[in-house]
Amino acid sequence: MPKVVIYVTPNCPYCVRAKALFDKLGVSYTGIDISTDDALRQEVTKRSGGRTSVPQIFIDETHIGGSDDLYALHKAGNLQKYLI
Repeated sequence: MPKVVIYVTPNCPYCVRAKALFDKLGVSYTGIDISTDDALRQEVTKRSGGRTSVPQIFIDETHIGGSDDLYALHKAGNLQKYLI
């Protein structure tokens, strides 16, 4: 199974929403809190092509985007191909 990583901050409703979808689908993920680590925040901003919002979701090395991007992929039936 691919490695799913979600960069989050505490109390972020979009982070909760993204994690809830993975939970519903039975997909394991690693949540990484970037709220107190400036170097980590800069790393994810660079890795995501300049995005500074959370969550930022990666499946293996593929940047999925944020919560809305994740749900759009799921709704279109395209998320599963990343999870195989």
